[in-house]
Amino acid sequence: MSRFVTAISDFMVSPEMLIRDAIAQMDKAGQGILLVLDSEGGLIGTITDGDLRRAMMGGTDITNSVSELLEQKAQTHGLTPVTASAESADSELLHTMVELRLRHIPLLDDSNHPVDIALLSDLAKEYEPNFQAVVMAGGLGTRLRPLTENTPKPMLHVGGRPLMERTIETLKKAGVGRINVTTHFRPEKIVDHFGLGDDLGVDLNYVNEDEPLGTAGALDLLEDWDETLLVINGDILTNVDFTAMLDYHRSHTSELTVGVRRYDVQVPYGVVECDGVNISRIKEKPELRFFVNAGIYLLEPSVRDHIPKKTKFDMTDLIDRLISDKANVVSFPIREYWLDIGQQEDYARAQQDIENGMFES
Repeated sequence: MSRFVTAISDFMVSPEMLIRDAIAQMDKAGQGILLVLDSEGGLIGTITDGDLRRAMMGGTDITNSVSELLEQKAQTHGLTPVTASAESADSELLHTMVELRLRHIPLLDDSNHPVDIALLSDLAKEYEPNFQAVVMAGGLGTRLRPLTENTPKPMLHVGGRPLMERTIETLKKAGVGRINVTTHFRPEKIVDHFGLGDDLGVDLNYVNEDEPLGTAGALDLLEDWDETLLVINGDILTNVDFTAMLDYHRSHTSELTVGVRRYDVQVPYGVVECDGVNISRIKEKPELRFFVNAGIYLLEPSVRDHIPKKTKFDMTDLIDRLISDKANVVSFPIREYWLDIGQQEDYARAQQDIENGMFES
């Protein structure tokens, strides 16, 4: 009988499976890992949530097969995964996980067939993600007026509830117990509704900006910041896996990790490429792909030294400064639902997406 996962078959995929189908399978299994098996049920390798996101950043086509993703992974990490015997003691598994900074270890029988997956979350609660968050809720929301004439953006109702309430619930599910809320415009609307967070099972701390200090400048007002800090703009509707983001952040030993979202632009004309006056090529209505800032960040306490005091300083300013100072700044591609509710049409779309079941909290 399994000690950790209830149905090992939920984690099993073939090398021929398409990456897009593997993503759906991983989301269904819910532990951020898949086991790639050969035709006889033997373990070939593993695919983690981080592997999938790194492939996204590298431009991998999700219609490629899992075997191609394994080949890419082998070039940087090797193909042989860390495994253990199904008979291994919990203490031995925990030691290996802590030493190698792993969250999962496939457990094999004598025939190299996986029978279980050891989970760090089950072996040691103290190694569960422990980090606090900041919800940026001080903006004026001018592009959403008249909806925001007397209401802070994060308090606009989406699907019958304030947007910020959904954000807090998502953070709580990720293990965030302390949430700081930066306020400026009509702070009483937020404080009166949420209080100290008792009804939602979190500890809310309010940080009011007398004058707007920007998305990074406001962080210097925090009294207690000695652990990893997750910062999210208050006008974002998302069910991004914050635990996976934290794993990604730590696996890259990043000082600041920026959540990014792929953004495609269809050029409605034939694009002419020239070498001087001579035409070298024409691309008919090409699609351009970019990664845009998704307004979600993870920061280490060391970053605070780069934030000027009592000065308007945006997160983009901080990112530029860190890059200039040769700090490790990495990107985390968001593949889950994400919507920036900055304009009227975005607000209408959010309502429709919730009604149609496209967003699930």
